[in-house]
Amino acid sequence: MRALLQRVSRASVTVAGQNVGQIDNGLLIFLGVGQDDSDVQVKTLVDKIVHLRIFEDEQGKMNRSLLDSHGSALVVSQFTLYADTRRGRRPGFTSAAAPALAEPLFEQFKSVLAGYGIPVASGIFGAEMHVDLCNNGPVTIWLDSEHF
Repeated sequence: MRALLQRVSRASVTVAGQNVGQIDNGLLIFLGVGQDDSDVQVKTLVDKIVHLRIFEDEQGKMNRSLLDSHGSALVVSQFTLYADTRRGRRPGFTSAAAPALAEPLFEQFKSVLAGYGIPVASGIFGAEMHVDLCNNGPVTIWLDSEHF
């Protein structure tokens, strides 16, 4: 499971011209699910995200977590995080999970995140989405559950 985190002062996602999710201060989380992922990766990744100290304290140091900062999360499914660009000019996505596996894990990810008391908004799984954000910092962090 892979996540691209962007610390934002605001973010929203629209589908077919309709706003389906938005947050103010917090994290925009682009989430990719791999073929071998399970609820183990969901729990591990969510725990890492909510405790990652990437929000500033009073001295301007990244010393606060999403929990500490009382931020929100906007979660957007993104299979393209599994793009394989090693050969040719067109990315391959064979490492990304099929929708039958990915969608339940995406929904579980949001539930586990909300279980920490984090307000969670999201895009719509599999939809063509437009994401608008104001990256705060800018701070962008790449997480891959293979590495922890």
